[in-house]
Amino acid sequence: MSDLKNVFDVAGRSMAAQMVRLNTVASNIANAGARASSSEEAYRPLRPVFQTFYEGGLRNAERATVDVLEVVALDREPQRVHEPGHPLADEEGFVYVASVDTNEEMVDMLEASRNYQNNLEVVTTLRTLMMRTVDMGKS
Repeated sequence: MSDLKNVFDVAGRSMAAQMVRLNTVASNIANAGARASSSEEAYRPLRPVFQTFYEGGLRNAERATVDVLEVVALDREPQRVHEPGHPLADEEGFVYVASVDTNEEMVDMLEASRNYQNNLEVVTTLRTLMMRTVDMGKS
């Protein structure tokens, strides 16, 4: 892993992690209500697994940020729905609907979006302060 040289590195990595989170939410919402012919084929909601990265190790850390360790599928059983006319229905007339809770996904999306915006605000404020410092040096 690369070193965290400054606040821009910390915020950038955090923003990248939140972008992965937003992409998994988008995938989950896009597949909400998706039907499959078997439980094994049904879409499972995704979640990123975050890991805190401490520069210099936990005891000597001056800076820390977050990385996405992996994206995992949740172990949720799909809903078994009786739809005998559906083209994907099994011999008993059942289809398997993705177990995506859109309300949960919307809350997760709002939280990830706010985290991303907070990091962006840190970067924007830091840039503004740096520019003011440069302007003070010109006077």
